[in-house]
This record gives sequence, C-alpha cells and structure tokens, in this order.
Amino acid sequence: MGFNRETVAAWCGRGILFLVLAMLAFGPLAFGAVYLWTQLVLFGLAVGIGGLWLMQLWLVRRPKLLWPPLGWAVVAFTLYAVARYFMSDIEYVSRLELLRIGLYAFIFFVAVNHLHGQDETKWICYTLIAVAALTSSYAVVQYLHQSNVVWNELSPYAGRASGTYISPNHFGGLLEMILPLALAYLLLGRIHVITRIVLAYAAVTIAAGLTVTFSRGAWLGAGAGVLLLLIILIGQRAYRWRALVLLLILLGGGSLFVQQYLSKTVGYMRRVVKPDAVGPAVLDNASRLQMWQAARQMWQDHFWLGVGPGLYDYRFREYRPEGIQLRPDHAHNDYLNLLADWGTVGGLIVFAGLGIFMVGMGRLWRYIRPGDNEFRSGMSNRFAFYLGAGCGLFALAVHSVTDFNLHIPANALVGVVLLGLLASNVRFGTERFWSHAGWLVKAGVTIVIGLTLACLVVQIRRGSGETQWLARAEDLPVFSPERAAALQKAHASEPKNFETTYNIGECLRTQSLDGGENYAELARQAMNWYAIGIQLNPHDGYNYLRTGMCLDWLDQSGESEKYYAQAELCDPKGYYMIANIGWHYVQIGDYAAARQWFLRSFRLESRPGMAQNYLTEICGPKLLEKAAGQRFPRPNIGEKTR
Repeated sequence: MGFNRETVAAWCGRGILFLVLAMLAFGPLAFGAVYLWTQLVLFGLAVGIGGLWLMQLWLVRRPKLLWPPLGWAVVAFTLYAVARYFMSDIEYVSRLELLRIGLYAFIFFVAVNHLHGQDETKWICYTLIAVAALTSSYAVVQYLHQSNVVWNELSPYAGRASGTYISPNHFGGLLEMILPLALAYLLLGRIHVITRIVLAYAAVTIAAGLTVTFSRGAWLGAGAGVLLLLIILIGQRAYRWRALVLLLILLGGGSLFVQQYLSKTVGYMRRVVKPDAVGPAVLDNASRLQMWQAARQMWQDHFWLGVGPGLYDYRFREYRPEGIQLRPDHAHNDYLNLLADWGTVGGLIVFAGLGIFMVGMGRLWRYIRPGDNEFRSGMSNRFAFYLGAGCGLFALAVHSVTDFNLHIPANALVGVVLLGLLASNVRFGTERFWSHAGWLVKAGVTIVIGLTLACLVVQIRRGSGETQWLARAEDLPVFSPERAAALQKAHASEPKNFETTYNIGECLRTQSLDGGENYAELARQAMNWYAIGIQLNPHDGYNYLRTGMCLDWLDQSGESEKYYAQAELCDPKGYYMIANIGWHYVQIGDYAAARQWFLRSFRLESRPGMAQNYLTEICGPKLLEKAAGQRFPRPNIGEKTR
C-alpha cells in the first residue's frame, strides 16, 4: 500500500482536532490553566498542533487558507504585543504575556482554517458542554459538602463552589459562555431526541454549577447571554413559542428557587443581601472601584502605550489606594486592564477588532438563519452555534466589566475558539476571503508558525526546569541552605524570574540574621541577589527594602537610607512596607521617627501586627524614658550572635 498524501493530510486534520479538544478540556480541568506548569502543557499541545498544520500544509497539493476580516485585527495586536514586549522593563512577566497572546492568535487561525467544518464544530461544542456539565457536577458536590478543596489544593473562597478552578468568579466565566451554547443546541439543533435530553440535563447542571459559585458578575453575564438568546428567538416567528416557554420556565422556576431555597443560604446572604459585609476572601464593590481608579491613573500616566504587557499588578503598588493592601492580580475589569497594560494603541486595535466582528456577525445573519423553505422545522446546527456562541461571548463581555476572565488562559482559549469559529462563517456569505496557498504563501506561513513554535519550545524547556526546582524548594525547610540551593537551580533554568532571586536573597538574609562567623558574607550574598532582582524588576520595592535591612545589619546605616527612600517610592501606601521602614529607625535609635512610621502603617492597616507591637512595646516605652530624662543606649545592631 503506497503513500497517499491526501490520506495523511486528512489524519493530520483529525490530529489537530483531537489536540484542540484536549486543550479545551485540560485548561478548565487544570485550575483554569492559571499556573505556569499548566500553561506549559498548553504550549506543548500547541506545538503538536503547529507541527500537524505544517505537515498538512505541504502535503495538500493546492491548500486553501481562510482569512476573515477579523484576522487583520488579530495580527495587528499580536505584532503590537511583540513590539511592546521589547520595550518592557519587566521582561519575564511580559514574555509570558506575549506567549499567551501568541498562543491565542495561533489557536484563532487554527479554528478559522481547520475547525470550521460541521463535524468539527459539533465535536468542539459537545466537548465544551460535557466539560462544563462535569465540572458543574463537581461544584455542586463541593457546595453540598461545604468543601473548598479543588483537586489537591485549597480555594480561599469558603462557602462558594469553584469547580475545578481556584476562583468561583472565573469558573462562572467558563459556564456563562457555555450555557447559551447548550440552550441554543437544545432549542435549535438538528439532533436526536436522546441527545436533546442529554443536552437538557447538561444545561440544568451547568445552571446549578453557576448558581453555587455565588458570583454576581457571572450571574449577570449568564443572565445577559441567555436573555439575548431568547429575545432574538422571540423575534423570529419560527422559534417564538419555544423561546417564550423557556423564558417563562426560567423566570418562574428561577424566582421560586431563589425564594424557597437560595435566599436562605449563607452564600446568598453574604453576596447579595449584604454584599459589603465581606470576609477576608471576598472582594467588595468599593475595592473594585479603587482598583479601577488605579488602572485609570496608570492609563493616564502612560496614555499611548500603557505600563507594559501584564504589568498592572507589578505597577499597582505605586498607584495603590489606601484601602487596598493586598495584591489585586488584575484590575477586575478587563477593559480598564487592557488600557492600563497596553495603552490607547492597544485599546484601539482591540475595539476596532470588536467592531469588525460585530459588523460581520450582523452581515452574516441572512446567510446563517435557515430559510422557511430550507428547514420547515426551523432546526439548524449552524444557526444554533451562531446564536449560542455569539450569546456566550456576549455574556463573557458583560462579566468582563467586573472581573478578569480574559486573563484566565482556559477561559480565554474557549473564547478564542468560539470567536474563530464564528469568524470563519464569512465563507457562507462570499468566497473572496478564501485564497490558494502557493509556494510563497506556504513559505511565509511556515516561517511564522515555525518561529511561534520555536518560542514555545524554548519556554517549555526553561519553564519545565524552573517549575521542577521551585516545587522541590517548596518541600524543603523555609530559609534553609537546601532551599536556597534548589532556588538557585531554578534561577539557572529561568534567570529572568525576579521572584526567585528575591526568595534566594531572603534565604541568605535570614541565615545571616542567625549570626555566626559568616554572617557578613551571607548578608553580602543576599544583597547581590537583591541587586539582580532590582535589575529584573525595578518596580519591586522589597528588593530595596531588604538591601537596606542588610546594610543596617552590617552597621552601614548611612548607606541604607537611599534604599529605604526608593522602597517607599515603589510602595508609598503599603502598610507592611511603611512598618519595615519604621523598623529601620528603631535600629538606629530614632524612636520618634520610628513612631511616626508605625503610626502611618497602623492607619493603613489598623489591626494587630508589626506596627502595633513596635508602638506599644518599644517606641512608647523608649520615648517615655526619654521624656523622663533617662538615658538609654543606642541599639547595638552590630552584635551578630543571638
């Protein structure tokens, strides 16, 4: 049996579909793919997809490529991301952000060119619905058992189900995209009756999973997506009655469920009835507004280009409102986060792409909607996907006003695949977006895909070694020489990760504080690692702070002042930073100045902690002694034994 190019090319297409399905299933099941190791798995799957695409491209004699208008916006933003990466002052963070953007752009074009067939689209939709239903079942079990265990980890959101995600809000972001899709296939799909029953069960399960997240943003997004779907169908004579019946069921059943059961739960009371009576793991509305204000200020200060790819969280401390003392990760508003990170240029590209997509969706309506003579029943899988996916993306867009689902890789990938499949529908309206790939086009596509895959492979190699050694370090005693050695191995694999260099410095500084003959050498080694961290991330004030503390420990307090001053500039309203600067003044015997720093820290975070302890146990008694005329010696910070 001889070699058949077309047969091998067909198997390559099946392989691409299988790997994309694996990606769409793995991301949601693996904590939303928020951890580095999970993203490395996604990168590996993308490498396999790219290899199969290149093989198929050269095996097919006259391959055709589909390039929808939205593709120009995707390419424009990707090129802008590359340019912006080279201007970033925190390379490690911006590189990972760029690789994620490259992954999304690559998967978009894979969906457009390889997954637009009726069978491929069906497999993708059924896989997404199955994943959503299974994870929702897991979430319901979590809620019934009041468990916040997610696989082998703990979620900080007690009393709320998060499924296979860490955050219930992001789990809700996945479900809100898929619920309209399931309902659309249930109402409009040309499917077997058994399949329809299974879809009905899946839709109910997804709705239950969405409910127990107690995510107000996800509820609002899902409600907006489902309502848009039903409003569109009510406006169509062929679907009016079934949509009205479903709407009445949702309104009546939902109201009864809320009144009889949901309103009596603790989660509902905390999240809806008294949303501002929050616990430590709950984000209130006032906090969101303050984070939005910080994002707006970043955008104003870096109007055209933004602070840099993925840098909102790392520049936040400079803009921190007094009421936010924890790290926010993102702005909890994808649109403001976009402007803060990417500036007006990035925002214009994204919103232009959004406009292109919406105009294209409107123009496709008459080609997608089944005619009366074509399907008397009005059933159409193509139309079901068109409405379900479109309303699912609309739900995600609504939720993105109050959260950062687009920064969760699993959710972003689901959204990108749905977006690509919808964009590929331009082929139903015209043939002008198809093009035959000659030798020159094949070579260009090969170069672009090859460079993308090479970057992913390099990151897989560096990231796999880093994650391995970081995991080993976590199992070793805190601040021990063994942990420092493991962290140095991680640094050797990934020398641009500033968090690793800081942790190495912390190990050495703590060992130095234990005293001993080599205390000075350990302190100097720690300062060397902090200096590397300053080069890798000049916006992290804690490298400056710890350097100043090492200099105080080495009796070089005169040199430490400039480091404390720089640390304050990096985090002028951080209670912990301010308290540690107060510690410096205790070391040099200036208790009056130390008291002012500790009072400032206590005003920012008025609860028992470092500032209160120093105020009551050290600064107060020392200042009283001074007021009484008693002399007290300056602390001997040069004594290096315990």
